[in-house]
This record gives sequence, structure tokens and C-alpha cells, in this order.
Amino acid sequence: MKMNLTELTAIIEAIIFAAGEPVEGEALAEIAQVDLDTLNIAIERLKENIEEKNSGIILTEVGGAYQLATRPDLFDYVVKLVEPKRQTSLSNAALETLSIVAYNQPVTRSSIEFIRGVNSDGALNRLIERGMVEECGKLDTPGKPLLYKTTNEFLKCFGLKSIDELPDINNIPLQLTFYDM
Repeated sequence: MKMNLTELTAIIEAIIFAAGEPVEGEALAEIAQVDLDTLNIAIERLKENIEEKNSGIILTEVGGAYQLATRPDLFDYVVKLVEPKRQTSLSNAALETLSIVAYNQPVTRSSIEFIRGVNSDGALNRLIERGMVEECGKLDTPGKPLLYKTTNEFLKCFGLKSIDELPDINNIPLQLTFYDM
């Protein structure tokens, strides 16, 4: 089926809207029966169309997948419509564990605990429950320990397209507190 760019853009928008969650670029191309280069042109056109309309939505990319989302500056209006989930912040232990996984992935539980210096079972389990971290295989060593990595939910929460957008760990200021003895 031969289609023009306007039709393809509408098809891509309909698929992403109907999915309600991120759709991989490869899946979009397969469903629309186009190659990835053509898909990327249609994605750019869709972004332009949305921006030109000053729409209440944006097209976001998360880990090679695309999703329609509310414009961040309109969040306060949308939250009035839906009962927000109880947002709980991550504990320091969970943030430390998440950082270790993000910068060392794939990583084993014992490596996380070695870096933190304490048992990390609880923090790691909470991150898995929240969908921020997931199992991604087993290390090919005796005992076959599980490996963990961050998820697309992690990328979404931190506004990253991919893990490559994490700040360079060497450029993160280290905050130390010294106490007089």
C-alpha cells in the first residue's frame, strides 16, 4: 500500500495514541509497513505538527519507543482530573542502589552490596516493585547470580531518552561534610 507522508504521520499518531504506552520504533515501522528511515521522517513531521498546533500533548521518546504525553506545563490541570497515585519519594538507600545499577549495569546484587557496603535487598526489591529496575539475565559464573538493569520507567522518571544521557559520573560534584573533632 502506497501512502503519502501526511497519511503515514496520521497512522503513526493513531497507533501511539491507541497504545497508551511507549511503542518501539521497530514495531511502529512494522505495523505501518515502512522502513525505519521513513518512520523517522514521519515521527519528525508528527513532532512538528504537534508543536505548530501548540497542542496540549507532546511526543516523547523513551529508550527508542514513542509515547504521547501531557505537556509538562499543563500537568497541574490534568492532575485535577485524575486521582494522583500516592507519590512516595525514594529513600536514600533506594537512590544509592538505583545509582549503582544505572552506572554499572548490568550488575549483580553482591556488586551493589559491595559498593554500598551494606545489605541492599530491601532497596533493590522496592526498585523492582516500582518498575525502575529489572532482572536482565544471569552472570556466567558459579552460582549464576542474577543481573539487574534499569528500565524504561527509570528513563521516563528521569526524563532520559537512553541511559547514555546520564551525567558523566566524574563531573558530579561530591558533597562532603567535615566535622570538627
